[in-house]
Amino acid sequence: MCELCGDEQREPALSRRTFLQIGAVAVLTPWVAPHSAWAADPPKAGAARAPNAIAPAEALKRLLEGNARYAAGTLNQRDFSAGRAARVQAQYPIASILSCADSRVAPELAFDQGPGELFVVRVAGNVVSPNLLASLEYGTQFLGIPLIVVLGHSGCGAVDAAIKVLKAHAELPGHLPDLITAIKPAVIVAERTQSGNLLDNAIAENVRRQVARLKTSAPIVQKYYAGRKIDIVGGVYDIASGKVVMV
Repeated sequence: MCELCGDEQREPALSRRTFLQIGAVAVLTPWVAPHSAWAADPPKAGAARAPNAIAPAEALKRLLEGNARYAAGTLNQRDFSAGRAARVQAQYPIASILSCADSRVAPELAFDQGPGELFVVRVAGNVVSPNLLASLEYGTQFLGIPLIVVLGHSGCGAVDAAIKVLKAHAELPGHLPDLITAIKPAVIVAERTQSGNLLDNAIAENVRRQVARLKTSAPIVQKYYAGRKIDIVGGVYDIASGKVVMV
């Protein structure tokens, strides 16, 4: 007997199981839409281009120009309430930012970008993990974001902790050892550098390693990078000056 129809003696009704099944499909629909519906696809003939349908180099140019304004203290004046209604309908970020969770690092401010212009994922040490990679994949494939930036910063405590673990055999509590494991290889490489100090060198090397990892992260990010549909770059934010230096 059809669960949707009930029987001849009762009113038509949805069973609890059917209701849950329909609800699950509704929740998943935006994520598993047919390929033709993906925001990263080229626009159909005659359709307006998405606001973030720009070259990766143009997206990076906008970020660096914004950072120059931020460092100089000449940020663009914005009405942050403007555009709220439009943002309910869709988002069109120009860049994904994999940033450290440090409270002194605010990517929207550092790059002088407004609401909806950056797709930011954050974790101490700005390292790639499966969950963060999934977020970046979503931004690339479903939002059509042309650029991924790995953003480290000066004086990073996570990188400093990795140095202490390697050099002084420091013991860390909780789940911190798992995080530090992802940073240790950068410290080992940085130790071979002849100039500069170990912390600064390890911070930059960690950024470079995360960029390299993303470039080979199958299936989505690797495919879009190899097809030159996106670019992946790295930079280090200096907390004192506010400047971002590409590495």
